[in-house]
Amino acid sequence: MGESGAPVSRRSTILGELELMFIGTYEHTLDTKGRMTIPSKYREIISSGAYITKGLDKNLMVLTNEVFNNLFERVTSMNMANPKTRDLQRLIFANAFSVDVDKAGRILIPQILRAHAELDLNALILGTGKYFEVWSPIHWEIQAQKQTSEDINNERFATLDLSL
Repeated sequence: MGESGAPVSRRSTILGELELMFIGTYEHTLDTKGRMTIPSKYREIISSGAYITKGLDKNLMVLTNEVFNNLFERVTSMNMANPKTRDLQRLIFANAFSVDVDKAGRILIPQILRAHAELDLNALILGTGKYFEVWSPIHWEIQAQKQTSEDINNERFATLDLSL
């Protein structure tokens, strides 16, 4: 605690935004109420709250308030007359829930989202930069296998500008 009683940030001024990224893969369990422990490296990033919603695959996405608000602004500015826009809005926002980290470092994953991702006891948490994903081990294994083929990856990522 700082002199004012406010928590002192552990982020260095050198690393700044790099420390605010969700990176890495973690394995955690869910308790019988659907609560999942958040990796300690992620807790500070979502300490002011977050949103959880269905992902674009058979997974869940957990986004900081800021990232969720940016997503909201972007998606709601799209043409409502486009059926794909309406489908995307329903996918993300009709299934979004505000979550807070409890004193034990857990978030509650609503039953509707646990059912969608087919989460039972075990979950994988994957950092993806600005948000993190929650996967059942079975569905992640299927997704991970898609990423192991060099030929498929070369074709899939050829159109992206990945110059450093």
